[in-house]
Amino acid sequence: MTEAADLLLTNAEVHTLARPDETHEAVAVRDGRVVRVGDAYELDFLAGVDTRTVDCEGGVILPGFIDAHTHLDVLGRRLVEADLSGAESRVDALDALQARAADVPPGDPVIGIGYDEHAWDETGYLTREDLDTIDAEGPVVAVREDLHVVSLDSTALDRFDVAAEEGVAVETDATAVLDALAPDADEMATLLRAAQRHAVARGVTGVHDMVRRPAAARAYRDLARDGDLSLRVRLNYWADHLDALREAGLGTNHGSGLVRVGALKTFTDGSLGARTARLSEGYADAPGERGEWVVDPDAFRSLFEAATDSGFQVAAHAIGDAAVDAVAETFAAGDPSARHRIEHAELASDAAIDRLADAGAVASVQPNFHRWAGETGLYADRLGERRTETNRLRRLADAGVRLAFGSDGMPLNPLYGVHHAVNAPTDAQGLDVTEALRAYTLGGAYAGFDEDRLGTVEPGKCADLVVLDGSPWDRPDDIASIDVALTVVDGRVVYEADAADDNH
Repeated sequence: MTEAADLLLTNAEVHTLARPDETHEAVAVRDGRVVRVGDAYELDFLAGVDTRTVDCEGGVILPGFIDAHTHLDVLGRRLVEADLSGAESRVDALDALQARAADVPPGDPVIGIGYDEHAWDETGYLTREDLDTIDAEGPVVAVREDLHVVSLDSTALDRFDVAAEEGVAVETDATAVLDALAPDADEMATLLRAAQRHAVARGVTGVHDMVRRPAAARAYRDLARDGDLSLRVRLNYWADHLDALREAGLGTNHGSGLVRVGALKTFTDGSLGARTARLSEGYADAPGERGEWVVDPDAFRSLFEAATDSGFQVAAHAIGDAAVDAVAETFAAGDPSARHRIEHAELASDAAIDRLADAGAVASVQPNFHRWAGETGLYADRLGERRTETNRLRRLADAGVRLAFGSDGMPLNPLYGVHHAVNAPTDAQGLDVTEALRAYTLGGAYAGFDEDRLGTVEPGKCADLVVLDGSPWDRPDDIASIDVALTVVDGRVVYEADAADDNH
């Protein structure tokens, strides 16, 4: 006798996203795994006394989204402190900081996260002069969305001993400020709880988190131990953890349950927003500047060898074309089966793309960055006509480079990213709906060595699922507005839109 299902999702349009993609009407789940996918009438026989049956009312069921590059602690801060990501002007950002100042104890830092000056009519970073207008006893700090630029008021400049005349710290100085403001263990747990609620409400069932601080790794494991973790986490530790990880005997894929060790993450260059991405030619708005090396090619090569010798997949941040070239050259000397990852690869030459394909590399890219690729905006300002050469998703896919989509938290919302991939500025930058969805599901699974258990809706796979209230194939011009109705992780419902609405 066939054992009853624990969860039955029916009256749906199920897309397996396997190759080829197949469509069905229902999914049956038992013990955290998909046991049947097929006809709704047939799967109804798997409903038992204790089965929870969900009528999806014609919604679309997909594998759960995997955000292959994010920072949940930063997202948590954005949710808990001053969220500057929606500011449409300098005044909006300052108003949000002032509102936050009214809520913090006197003398405590006033922190805002996620401003993007290119969304404003006026240009330029927030400065000391701007932030000195905030009525606050403690330091005022505003973090640009790329995390490579931090703006400080006079109090913050003094407290954190930063020499930045205009109050704008970049790269090493910015990191030092962020380290000084790092949350403790209790604060980190609070931030991660807020962030995971936000993530699962957007259909995210797994994240590859770029872990800068040990407190985040401890908090994830504590949440998992206590049954409070609602999604899967791969910990991509920053490179300065390598010695400690080696001493602990850890390497890529160590762990079990919802938390596992991922890649070792390092930088090569900075960001286009900060003009620190390393270019082969000068910036359009600063022709004498070509960016900088955060980790130069020789040092990166040494780190790569040390990491691979210790059993680590390497995830290398590279944005400018010179940085992408350096990473591609180093990866070419590695083992293709290691699935080394290049993070961002925003301005990649044809030669670098082909070399990445030959190296078996994964391009961990952010389709939401297409919002900067128009005739005006960040890419036009920094790169001029080279803006059309950014984030060439089609060119990468056609070359055979595996794509794993992530958000970098700008914003964390897979459907927003899929929308931008499908509605890209040029053909070389775009994908079709199925390709884009695969990059946000199976692509992330592959990048995490998890394609045998995640990334498609097939019997035997983990029951990580998302139910959408509309079809991306039917609404290709409006994917970003599709809502998530239900999210399932490991067979457990972790988000329900109706229940969330009832709580408001």
